[in-house]
Amino acid sequence: MKHEAVCYTAEEVLKRGKSDIPSELLSGNSLVYSSPATLAYNSPGAEGFGVKRAGLSVPESVMLIVAPGCCGRNTSLISSMPEYKNRFFYLEMSEPDLVTGRHLNKIPDAIGEVLTFLRDNGKKIPRVIMICITCVDALLGTDMDRVCRKAEDELEGSEFEGVKVRPCYMYALTREGRRPPMVHVRQTIYSLLEPMEKDPRSVNIIGGFAPLENTELIEYLKLAGIRNIRQISTCKTYEEFLQMASANFNIVIDPEVRAAAEDMNKNLNIPYVELTRVYSTDKISSQYKALASVTGIDIIDSEEKAEADEAIARLKEAFPDLTVNIGECANANAFELALSLTRMGFKVDEIYSVLAPENFVYVKNLAQLSPDTKIYCNMEPTMLYYKISQSKAHVTVGKDAKFYCPDIPNVAWNQDTRPFGYQGVRDLMNKIFEALTEAKA
Repeated sequence: MKHEAVCYTAEEVLKRGKSDIPSELLSGNSLVYSSPATLAYNSPGAEGFGVKRAGLSVPESVMLIVAPGCCGRNTSLISSMPEYKNRFFYLEMSEPDLVTGRHLNKIPDAIGEVLTFLRDNGKKIPRVIMICITCVDALLGTDMDRVCRKAEDELEGSEFEGVKVRPCYMYALTREGRRPPMVHVRQTIYSLLEPMEKDPRSVNIIGGFAPLENTELIEYLKLAGIRNIRQISTCKTYEEFLQMASANFNIVIDPEVRAAAEDMNKNLNIPYVELTRVYSTDKISSQYKALASVTGIDIIDSEEKAEADEAIARLKEAFPDLTVNIGECANANAFELALSLTRMGFKVDEIYSVLAPENFVYVKNLAQLSPDTKIYCNMEPTMLYYKISQSKAHVTVGKDAKFYCPDIPNVAWNQDTRPFGYQGVRDLMNKIFEALTEAKA
């Protein structure tokens, strides 16, 4: 084994084609390097809005984590956050449980203990209990839907009747599957909604677990007469969350919620339109035109587009030869961002990201503009031998990129709140400008 990190240039990847992406750039094809740079990515519940925080985005919910001690341990940091106090509970699995699956019979009693504890301590009884399970039950083949139905049935006739019990799968093993954990948890959340009368002036923005950050999209919808713009993160109560079922249409801002949007279209008769987070102002403008056409609302975006283009121009003027390295632990698709930055006139030296086939379209265009851009996979074991000395970057974007290039100015760009549209472009350009200016001072 050569002691150097494996990478491919964009040109090399293009020559091989979408059907022959190098196995080193894919996940699930070989040993996984659990890089400290990408802990949040490698474990669906370890950091950020993973399965656990996502499941608890439902107002008035608590979570019972059913897992061996090692799997539940990484929740302790999240539990210390004020908003999650008294919302995480644990049912620890013993070694015999791991072999026999007998822990499943303990879940109804554990739920009863949780509810009794909350009642006896003067806490509000939750409307939903999320049961979070781990790879152990993936290997056991546990039917968690049945387990949750049984647990819910056992609450009937008790003082806790009506509390919903739903599964959350923290299955790292299914990350490359048809329903990865973050897709499934979104389906679980929105499956709680029940049909209700439609409000033509109500819209949901779905996909994120934190509110969009000062984006112009909200203002466009308000100007179009939309009175209720709901995001799960802005729902204060369970009843308010249930009102999301009255939406006239959904706006999907993350492809991981597409399956849930399909479910809502089928079960609640709520159609959806999809807006992708991109960093090309021309693409953003095209998306808003498409949204206006489909929904019949007026969107005039010239002012916001000009502001974003001005931020790009200011960065370009101050740092005309800027070279960037981009990671995947950021509020961006690393390949789309690399292509957009290249089209802006900047250079992208390295990308650290799994290359999913759906991202090949970005690499295809990137290879024509920047054929020498190197692509590394965070999960490739040879990343142990990555050498920062080979990088030509002036700045890095993404929390993981900082790990690989600790001496280069970094814009983590992985905040909980989601940048979107022109606001996202403008703020990212300003953050890069500030990081480079501070480094020069």
